[in-house]
Amino acid sequence: MFKAKLILSLAIVLVSVSSWAQQQNMLIYCGITQIRPMTELARNFEQTENVKIQIAQGGSEDLYQSAKKSRQGDLYLPGEPSYREKHMADGLLGDFKLVGYNQMAIFVQKGNPKKVKGDLNELLRKDLVVVIGNSESGSVGQETKTMLDAAGIYPKVVSRALELLPDSRSITLAMKRGDVDVALNWRATAFFPDNAPHMEAVDMDKKMAKPQALLLMQLTFSKNPALARKFVDYAASEEGQAVFRKHGFLDNK
Repeated sequence: MFKAKLILSLAIVLVSVSSWAQQQNMLIYCGITQIRPMTELARNFEQTENVKIQIAQGGSEDLYQSAKKSRQGDLYLPGEPSYREKHMADGLLGDFKLVGYNQMAIFVQKGNPKKVKGDLNELLRKDLVVVIGNSESGSVGQETKTMLDAAGIYPKVVSRALELLPDSRSITLAMKRGDVDVALNWRATAFFPDNAPHMEAVDMDKKMAKPQALLLMQLTFSKNPALARKFVDYAASEEGQAVFRKHGFLDNK
């Protein structure tokens, strides 16, 4: 009887060790704005696949440079599509699918006490304290520069901005602290539950704030390309798109 129990116990241990050894790992580089839907998708995916997913979050350019230097990871999701074109020559960005859209908005304090309008020229108002993103570190700063350059006011806005912040999260933190009256940021972040009580988004005309495609890309050095591809397909599926919509993003339709 004791021998039978011992054999059974050993069998259970061996099965557990075998399952642990077979578990795969994935690393996703994700722009800060997309972290909430991607985290939810990752947890869902872990429930159906034998995989543990780690998500590195940060500014889109910083994330790419980290992936390039380490040659570790499986997927890359920047905050806007220009990063693909910018870095394609490196040969690190493989197949991709469209998983939604980002769009910029003017952020104001809750209730819009300064009566800010949906016009970029509002950032030049002398009665407003302004912050914008740094174009060298993240997608929010890069898109801000593109928009303000098109409006012909980028140098003027930079000269009067309180700070150039590295990413969308630092912009929302500045809004939460009440340090600033107005900022440019990715629209979806205004609807996050911990941000919504403190700020709101003032929408601009789509000609001014063009929706930016979110491209979930496979990294060519991925050690789990088949699993990474399966995750991309899941994120682009109707189930995945429901998650993106839930977190305030425009879907891929």
